[in-house]
Amino acid sequence: MKSTWEEVKNLLKSELPNNHFTLWINPLTCLNHHPTQLVLGCPNKFSRKWVTENYLTLIQRKFHEIGGAIPEIQLRVQLPGPITNPQNTEKEPLQLPLPEIDAPRGLKKLTRLGDFTFDSFVVGPCNQFAYSASKAMALNQHWDYNSLLMLANTGLGKTHLAKAVGCQLLRENPALRVNYVTAEDFTNEMVLALKTNQIDQFKQKYRRTCDVLLLEEIHFLGGKEKTQTELGHTLDALANENKKIIFTSAMPPKDIPSMSKELSSRLTSGLVTTIGRPDFETRTRIISKKADEHHLKLDHEIIDMLADALKRDIRQMESALKCIKARSELLNLKINRELVREILASLVTIHRSVSSADVQMIVCQYYKIDPEMMQSKSRKKVLSFPRNIYAYLCKKLTDETLECIAKRINRSHSTVLYASELIEKKMRTDNSIQKQIAFIAEKLEELMKS
Repeated sequence: MKSTWEEVKNLLKSELPNNHFTLWINPLTCLNHHPTQLVLGCPNKFSRKWVTENYLTLIQRKFHEIGGAIPEIQLRVQLPGPITNPQNTEKEPLQLPLPEIDAPRGLKKLTRLGDFTFDSFVVGPCNQFAYSASKAMALNQHWDYNSLLMLANTGLGKTHLAKAVGCQLLRENPALRVNYVTAEDFTNEMVLALKTNQIDQFKQKYRRTCDVLLLEEIHFLGGKEKTQTELGHTLDALANENKKIIFTSAMPPKDIPSMSKELSSRLTSGLVTTIGRPDFETRTRIISKKADEHHLKLDHEIIDMLADALKRDIRQMESALKCIKARSELLNLKINRELVREILASLVTIHRSVSSADVQMIVCQYYKIDPEMMQSKSRKKVLSFPRNIYAYLCKKLTDETLECIAKRINRSHSTVLYASELIEKKMRTDNSIQKQIAFIAEKLEELMKS
């Protein structure tokens, strides 16, 4: 095994840049070996960490190339031994002095992202599929997809899920090479590599020594032809070796300006999921969880008040909670409705949100029917048409689930969907229906402002 290790070092020497080999690989020494295990000594803890994160997979691959068994490789810090020749005090250092090296800009160490776990992610109807797909990939469950594209607006959790995948994979296998990078950083890193004549090292990092690629914000690539071409080759190389790839974007690749059809096809060749805005119930659970993280004790009335007003994204919720905590602690104030209302006034324009009860009331007033008749099983047009209008307006204007909307009229959620689609279809050809809906919507808006 010791001679095999020397052979592997020679292969690495011919492949790696001289300064990389001299700095990281050459100082490694064989401390112990067995047919299935190899223990390598490192000069210091920093060296052990860097080699583990950046070269361990490459070392294992070289063992495979020479046809030998791939051993379990352990890296240990080798304590300096005694000086055997006292007269020769100028001993050659085990490793060259370490320059001040920052991690490459595009490589965000996932050890700093430990808070992004699946357990801390609040699951709701808006993100259930994306959550399930991400977790399946992180747990190495056998399925037909090695790539996952998550589409969502800013602040809805796609970054949380992407990083949770990386963290989970690293917990299962710390030696795994996981590259987390935004499309902007990928582009900047490639430009720098071209300017400094280090494009081969750049390609090696993202193609040959990468086991998992987490690429965020691919909508940034619009119009960047050279980056799109390089990324396309990188994705082909990773796909050929069945590597895991996760993308996130604020828009579908087909809608990204000046996105090549070839790259768009690669990005959507795996599983594609979307994350929508959370409904009221999911928002209450997110706010409750975030409040616990900030050590804030909020009663149910306050949580409902926040969930009703904060509909944009999770960052908006976090901002509100931080403001509440700061004002409460700095001014020694009790957290009550007045304090929360002041905070919300600076974050959102507060109007009472439309509810299914509001829609039902206005619809019944307009069509002059009793609200209880909305639950009737009768299919007479005098009742079915207002029910359909109610279903359409609730789906369009409220944040309530289809089940909640359907319950008020004693129907199923599929009936609500059908009724809503039926009204949409009629509106395209019937101006009178358009005017009726516009009038009812106007009355609902006045109600919310009152």
